[in-house]
Amino acid sequence: MEAIPRTLLRDRAYESIRDAIVAGELAPGAVVRDADLAERLGLSRAPVREAFSRLVDEGLLESKPQSYTRVTPLMAGEVRDAAAVVGAMHELVTRVAVPRLFAADVETMRTANQRFAAAVASGDVDAALQADDELHDVLVRVSGNRAAAATAARYTPLIRRLERRRFGEGGACRSTGLHERLIEACAAGDVDEAVHVTAEIWRGLAELADRD
Repeated sequence: MEAIPRTLLRDRAYESIRDAIVAGELAPGAVVRDADLAERLGLSRAPVREAFSRLVDEGLLESKPQSYTRVTPLMAGEVRDAAAVVGAMHELVTRVAVPRLFAADVETMRTANQRFAAAVASGDVDAALQADDELHDVLVRVSGNRAAAATAARYTPLIRRLERRRFGEGGACRSTGLHERLIEACAAGDVDEAVHVTAEIWRGLAELADRD
């Protein structure tokens, strides 16, 4: 983790620690201390403590008062639950967004999927997940549903931890082919097919949790 500017300190601390957990830099079971992370991030302890509280609420940290705060283990049930919630949000935004898409939006999705495929082929997990986000974020943005976007953003990191592990084990996690089917449905304005493929994508992620 890198030191961060002293602006929006609480949010920046949260994002830095969350990303370190998702990337595995802070491994499951690792004990975290506000003083240590504050020093690493170039912050006071207060915004780090606030970030800890938020991350506990979101299931990435667990805390026992006066004892420890540590990174939560990867729990299959929690990943399945998160995938169900995030998938439902993506189905919702897809249903709303597809009739509103412009050709430029579909092209953005195609370009993102090309980057996704290239990243998977080269084993670049960061680039793959970034491209995946960019693809699906088109539908989130076009839908204009801020509540769905916020809910998906809250629970997606729980799933990302497992995706990163699977990617490291040689799995692609998400299918370029499913993305292609989603894009073609969007291009054709086929709402039902787009929602169906979206459900298939997120159902596959939920099933990853059962492979341990």
